[in-house]
Amino acid sequence: MFGYDWPRLHAALNDLPAALLLVAVLFDLAGWLLKRDTIRAAGLWTLWAGVVGGWGAYLAGRMAEDAIEHGDAIHDVMEAHEDFALYMMIAFTLVLAWKLWRRGQLSSAEEWGQRALSVIGVALLIRVAMLGGQLVFDHGAGVTSAAMEAELRDRQGGHEHEPAETEHEQTAADSTNPAHVDAPGAPPHGH
Repeated sequence: MFGYDWPRLHAALNDLPAALLLVAVLFDLAGWLLKRDTIRAAGLWTLWAGVVGGWGAYLAGRMAEDAIEHGDAIHDVMEAHEDFALYMMIAFTLVLAWKLWRRGQLSSAEEWGQRALSVIGVALLIRVAMLGGQLVFDHGAGVTSAAMEAELRDRQGGHEHEPAETEHEQTAADSTNPAHVDAPGAPPHGH
């Protein structure tokens, strides 16, 4: 599919809806605080785009689950990521559906309720992002075992920098942090 497999498609689709949903809530809150219907309208259109894109990312993620190599540890995090993503999408879809059904004629209680549900949706979005980051950065989700083994072999060999890179990096390291600390899991090396 255009050079994408399900994991890569999920990765390509998940950032924009997350940003749109967050901005939709910010627009809605700003429109309410500033009493500006134009800002609220921008929030509604942004919410539309975020919900449509979010469901696309969710479905691609469901397909990616079966397409990547994984063990029990990654599976547990993946299930939590999927569950929180579903709850998040339900929350934002309910907010959008309610706004469309009521055609912007929400009572004060309805406005407070949808604002509260939107803020809950943002909290769920943050949790989904944290779990997604854990999948990628802590577990290497989507990276095949063969690619991971090749990368580990490459890292064990170390690397050399060009003289200009070494000088620049050493100057930056000396000025900001004289004690160089290697990233967790990275073999010790010098710059």
